[in-house]
Amino acid sequence: MIRKTYPSDLNNQEWKRLEPLIPASKRGGHPRTGDMCEIVNGIFYRIRTGCDWRALPHDLPPWSTVFGYFNQWRKDGTWQNMNQALRQQVRQAEGRKAEPTAAVLDSQSTKTTEQGGARGFDAGKKVKGRKRHILVDTLGLVLMVVVHAANLQDRDGAKLVLSKAKPLFSALQLIWADGGYAGQLIDWVKLTCAWVLSIVKRNDDVKGFQVLPKRWIVERTFAWLGRYRALSKDYERLPQTTEALIYAAMCHLMLRRLSRLASGKT
Repeated sequence: MIRKTYPSDLNNQEWKRLEPLIPASKRGGHPRTGDMCEIVNGIFYRIRTGCDWRALPHDLPPWSTVFGYFNQWRKDGTWQNMNQALRQQVRQAEGRKAEPTAAVLDSQSTKTTEQGGARGFDAGKKVKGRKRHILVDTLGLVLMVVVHAANLQDRDGAKLVLSKAKPLFSALQLIWADGGYAGQLIDWVKLTCAWVLSIVKRNDDVKGFQVLPKRWIVERTFAWLGRYRALSKDYERLPQTTEALIYAAMCHLMLRRLSRLASGKT
């Protein structure tokens, strides 16, 4: 019996784009018997709705199977690899080069739950939990994400993100960031990564909300991620699990975007 679709389900075109990026089954192990498209739909359902893994609808594959694949792909870096491949496809479909030359850096503090794991208090945002540090290209697509305790200063968190990004993005030359990253970090970025860190400052003469050049790009990315209820708080014990959830959510967003671009919709 064919089940009714959920809003988070991949259509045929989206599945055809994602299927080649799924790792083949390991040699010598049990052959795969589950429908991989349905397993991926189960993962995206959980991230989009924010339900517990055990609360997945019964017309999707068993929760243990769905979670097992998500967790395995977290451990072996598959989600990050999928994110990279789809990002290159989106950039090329938008008429850009596959690899960016400029990026935007920012962080977002989020509350945690009773699950435990790394956490701290962000005195500036008055939030007890974790920070999500992301580096995005000028389309707002995630290049790198690092999740850490919220008490870690932005400048120190930035070093974690940029150190991981350095060997992966050889074409990168310029990074925009807000005033929280000013100071010694500018020289560190130049000496360690050979990139230019440009600080976009707020105009103190203007009261209220301001749309700051380039800064809005990364803020929009955080807004995109906010559509995924599993990211409304940090429910995970391991920061690496939250990182994988962010990469997976971005994969879902980019598949939707590629589908719209292929159909001529904006």
